[in-house]
Amino acid sequence: MNSPRVVIDNAVCGNATLVKVDSANKHGILLEAVQVLTDLKLNINKANVSSDGRWFMDVFYVTDENGKKLTDEGVIGYIEKTLETNPCILPSFGKSVGVEVAADQHTAIELTGTDRPGLLSEIFAVLSDLKCNVVEAEVWTHNRRVACLVYVTDEETGAPIDDGQKICKIEELLRNVMRGNSNIRGAKTVASMGLTHTERRLHQLMFADRDYEKLDGTVGRAPPPLNDNDNAKPHVTVENCLERGYSVVNVQCKDRPKLLFDVVCTLTDMEYVVFHATIDSQGPQTHQEYYIRHTDGCPVNSEAERQRVIQCLEAAIRRRASEGVRLELCTNDRVGLLSDVTRIFRENGMSVTRAEVSTRGDKAVNVFYVTDAAGNPVDPKTVEAVRREIGLTILQVKDNCMDTKSPRREPAIPFSFGNLFKSKSERFLYSLGLIKSYS
Repeated sequence: MNSPRVVIDNAVCGNATLVKVDSANKHGILLEAVQVLTDLKLNINKANVSSDGRWFMDVFYVTDENGKKLTDEGVIGYIEKTLETNPCILPSFGKSVGVEVAADQHTAIELTGTDRPGLLSEIFAVLSDLKCNVVEAEVWTHNRRVACLVYVTDEETGAPIDDGQKICKIEELLRNVMRGNSNIRGAKTVASMGLTHTERRLHQLMFADRDYEKLDGTVGRAPPPLNDNDNAKPHVTVENCLERGYSVVNVQCKDRPKLLFDVVCTLTDMEYVVFHATIDSQGPQTHQEYYIRHTDGCPVNSEAERQRVIQCLEAAIRRRASEGVRLELCTNDRVGLLSDVTRIFRENGMSVTRAEVSTRGDKAVNVFYVTDAAGNPVDPKTVEAVRREIGLTILQVKDNCMDTKSPRREPAIPFSFGNLFKSKSERFLYSLGLIKSYS
């Protein structure tokens, strides 16, 4: 009776696949379902959620990356099996920030602190000097704060770094890098063990670092992104439905990949339960409505709490916004590659606002979003000079995010189950052998 039941139907809707999940109700079940679909890079165009009482029912209308119905039997079977028999591992919010050895295959380094130009270059230079291979990494910046997850192995053995003295050395040196010349709001780096979901953990790290606050420590709106306009700005409201004891959260903004995950992840980690929800993301704009209560059963009961929910959701939406020029690097992996590339960025006055680093076999497939040191658009001449230094065929301009009005695109890596299993950001799904990297 308590086992989830999944129905996948291509006949109900003409332009989307219906995914229906019925399950015994528990905190986080909505996030589990959204996380599975999002990690498969599926678009969730519409959804209806109902979880009053002891039962949870969610109906998603999804398409693949090309906007088509799901026809791949492997993908369909994977969704059914994962949601019915192998629920996602959702790491708790209470973990310490730090360096962590996951699935006996890599060491995960968690970093938070004050963002500044050249920071990523310094981080990769330290890891290179300490003989650490960067297998994968993801970096988010928001409101002058930075959160970074870097997955490394030992350069010589290709195994996780489990030497206590070396881990302490990594922590000490990276903590000094994160502090820079000041100690504003501190810097954190620690080493621990466990499984983690990269994007959820990044949300948790930035939330714990209070990136939704003004620099003076008060809750307030973060500085607008460089491409800010009426369509891009998130509009979040929270009102109470007194007759039913809910708080109603409305989110309206420009749609983009993984937006639903970002909102549901934040509500879940703030300890709110979604009882009912309606999501409509069929056009360029998305409208999401959630009926929520805190896990203690109470709706939002003060103006301060209401403002905090609004600001935290706005921050969660903005964190993944990609400011600057999108540069894609694809080349043979080698020792010190990331250290060299980010050093060249720094020497040319370019600042990385977001990064996604991965390895696919013997290839490094990396995406960087860059601005100048002041956060303004990079001079195209500077971009071309950097490309010539790194290699015109190796580093290519794929997007100028300050000019485009199209939704933010994910890194140009075609989906396959092989990619899914190899990706460290989805390591909780399956634990397979690590492909040795020399980044």
